[in-house]
Amino acid sequence: MIKVEQLSKEFVLTRKLKKELNTTEDKAVAVKNVSFTCEPGKIFSLLGPNGAGKTTTMRMLSTIYKPSSGSIEIGGVDAVAHPQEARKKIGFLTGSTGLYARLTPNELIKYFADLYQVEKHDFEKRKKYLYDLMDMHEFQNKRIGKLSTGMKQKVSIARTMIHDPEIVVFDEPTSGLDVITAENIITLIRNCKEEGKTVIFSSHIMSEVDLLCDDLAIIHKGGLLYQGSMADFKANMEAPNITAEFIRIVNQTKTQHND
Repeated sequence: MIKVEQLSKEFVLTRKLKKELNTTEDKAVAVKNVSFTCEPGKIFSLLGPNGAGKTTTMRMLSTIYKPSSGSIEIGGVDAVAHPQEARKKIGFLTGSTGLYARLTPNELIKYFADLYQVEKHDFEKRKKYLYDLMDMHEFQNKRIGKLSTGMKQKVSIARTMIHDPEIVVFDEPTSGLDVITAENIITLIRNCKEEGKTVIFSSHIMSEVDLLCDDLAIIHKGGLLYQGSMADFKANMEAPNITAEFIRIVNQTKTQHND
């Protein structure tokens, strides 16, 4: 389970950033007082326009960023007070995660398995499952720097999942990928749900959200606009489809701010 309460994150602005953002403020608020809960065996989707605070929120969940205030509970562990303990329970995938270009997928996956102290038998079993699912066998011994974008994303996913985490955080996992690779990732996300894992993901592809998620939250300008089940979201829509409803909710907030 992931439990977030009154989560906020501020960033100190340098003189250069102030000039770029055309502001005199010393700090920028990326996330403000966000609260939600992600249940085991369910898929939770965090939605929002670019710059809404989604990635910042996910990086706090994954202990990459420390919150300015608020609390994060990861699988019963206080992730703010004990980030290393929480990290053992998490698999975090983001498009900005770098890979070691000189290593092969086999070398990289083994390296991360060793970091997580995965037993040899479990490693081989887990590796086979991931390689079979994502059709990675043909390029497992090629240098990562020479792989395609889709292949690199598969390697990133295998790295994320090799220690069989109970909580998985996917930040736009199918962004920029071909249809087949994206479908492999969707299958993996569904498998995580069936295994009883806690899954949270962000996506700009609303058809994926509709297909996968049980619960969702909409974040905009760092604040939470909506939280609830997908069933309730659909039942109370004022627009003809979920994409239009998402846009309506965000635009409604923009109008309120302008007023």
